[in-house]
Amino acid sequence: RERERERERERMGHGSSRPLSSEENGRSGSSHKSKFRQKLRHIHRRSSHGPSHSSTSPACFKLVSGDDFAGIALLTLISAEMKFKDKWMACVSLGEQTFRTNISDHTDKPVWNSEKKILLESNGPHVARVSIYETNLLTKNNLIGFCEIDLFQFLAQDSDSDFETVDLLDPSSSDTVVGKLSFSCFVEDPQETEKGFARRLLSIMDYNEDGQLSFSEFSDLVDAFGNQVASDKKEELFKAADENGDGVVSMDELASLLARHQEKEPLINSCPVCGEVLEASNRLGSMIHMTLCFNEGTGNHVMSGGFLTDKQASYGWLFKLSEWTHVSSYGIGLHSGSQSAHILVFDRTQKRLVEELIDGKIILSMRAIYQSRLGLQLMDKGAKEILQELSEKQGKKMNSVDSAKDIPKFINFFQDQINVSEMKYPLDHFKTFNEFFIRELKPGVRPIACMDRDDVAVCAADSRLMAFKTVEESTRFWIKGRKFSIEGLLGKDISSSPFIDGTLVIFRLAPQDYHRFHLPVSGTVEQFVDIAGSLYTVNPIAVNSKYCNVFTENKRTVAIISTADFGKVAFVAIGATMVGSITFTKEEGDYVKKGDEFGYFSFGGSTVICVFQKDVIRLDDDLLENSARSLETLVRVGMRLGISTKADIQS
Repeated sequence: RERERERERERMGHGSSRPLSSEENGRSGSSHKSKFRQKLRHIHRRSSHGPSHSSTSPACFKLVSGDDFAGIALLTLISAEMKFKDKWMACVSLGEQTFRTNISDHTDKPVWNSEKKILLESNGPHVARVSIYETNLLTKNNLIGFCEIDLFQFLAQDSDSDFETVDLLDPSSSDTVVGKLSFSCFVEDPQETEKGFARRLLSIMDYNEDGQLSFSEFSDLVDAFGNQVASDKKEELFKAADENGDGVVSMDELASLLARHQEKEPLINSCPVCGEVLEASNRLGSMIHMTLCFNEGTGNHVMSGGFLTDKQASYGWLFKLSEWTHVSSYGIGLHSGSQSAHILVFDRTQKRLVEELIDGKIILSMRAIYQSRLGLQLMDKGAKEILQELSEKQGKKMNSVDSAKDIPKFINFFQDQINVSEMKYPLDHFKTFNEFFIRELKPGVRPIACMDRDDVAVCAADSRLMAFKTVEESTRFWIKGRKFSIEGLLGKDISSSPFIDGTLVIFRLAPQDYHRFHLPVSGTVEQFVDIAGSLYTVNPIAVNSKYCNVFTENKRTVAIISTADFGKVAFVAIGATMVGSITFTKEEGDYVKKGDEFGYFSFGGSTVICVFQKDVIRLDDDLLENSARSLETLVRVGMRLGISTKADIQS
């Protein structure tokens, strides 16, 4: 296996991904490799300060500029050591892509030797999450352990080896080790990528494997480029490529020809492997696309792809059958029909897609109620009262001592979405389920961005966020209720005129989230207004429905905060199904600091909406870009939200 990896290193144009020794550096001077590793270290230092909020991860192979390209990494999942025997599978998630290995034999020491080439971008995702599943179930597989690998950090560190063994952690408690994972990773020098690309192109048509192209081989290659103009002048191109006049085209000569023409008159219009039409203006992106596409033919246990999340990749054959029959499907965007069975959100910290966990029976009932005219009619004929009674009854149950027994089952269901080690108190501290639900966190686990700057607003809750510059944008991309308006949201007792055409930010909390909400801005609490209403679910299945008006009909409390940097800010805490109460921990007249606790929701899902006055805040680009795709962003309390436009004027 090591010999195979060495051969792949040779194909990728170098021998090792690690920094050169001082002696080697002395001999080679400022080599391409040394410069590249310095670039990786710089990228890692920059990324370690937190996620970039100026942009999101671009679509595959669509690079903004050459400066964004950090390299192509070959990640290999070699083996693992687990604590019991089973048939094991591993999934790797990076950005909006997920890949999976083959399934191992029945063992406690699975061996996969599965690899995948991954595009690394300076401002793109770089933390790969590896999830290990036992595969003994028909409909789904059990997540047993995971680890997160910062590829920039790993590749930039000083080491003589590109092989490493790391701990696999329990999804529900990151303090517990459940196994070991062995992997390797090395990265191609970007300046070697073009040579490697030409080498792969040459190998496609080099029928006699002499490392050169005859005219007939060159002619077949040009035909595969999908460029009719180039096909009509093959002889001219062949003479231009054959720089030394020996009657054949070498790898260096082919690379030189491609470089000259891609700058002016691109030869390659479509990928010779998959046939995808390539952007003529994006030479680097086209080259990277084809480099990764050619990799699929190496035959070295390449991981299978085409998945959006590790949960999707882990499903068994029964789920695949349901997709085939359109009972269930995956997709990014508005959640309607079968797509509402799987809610995908973008994790801002890890820069990858994750799937929200919801019980299947609940999904079916929500779709029946909120996405049909019949369901709406039921609402009008008494279902609202039923939801109210259900919430009150459930609230009493969750406050009973007997409810504490449900805590372990709840944590197990959301095993990889609740981090027990962050809690301020141990589990035996909670005497009822609701005490656990409104749990506090340890100091410092939610750092507040730019704490010394009141002109920087922060996220108000651990939640799935949607952000819109205007209400019109929010109704175009997300809120599909027939009568949503700022006036309806704030109610008749608060003047809505300051907020007309204002900026809207929606923080949706799911049951597994930390349910205390915090202040996004600093200022003085002017007033609280309680508004009676229904208790619809705030799940996207209802919010995306045209049949009901969740945010303007649900029970809610509106707080108005007067600030120096953002003017007046409306903070709306909205109740939902199972949420019996909204509790604020501040009072009218209090001066508050951003990041301070502002209150909490009792059991259930719930939502906070912040409304800013027109043109007073410039929201972070990544939040707006995801929202324009109807894709929620998973955020945490204290993450940066945006900056006051006053700061732009002052700067």
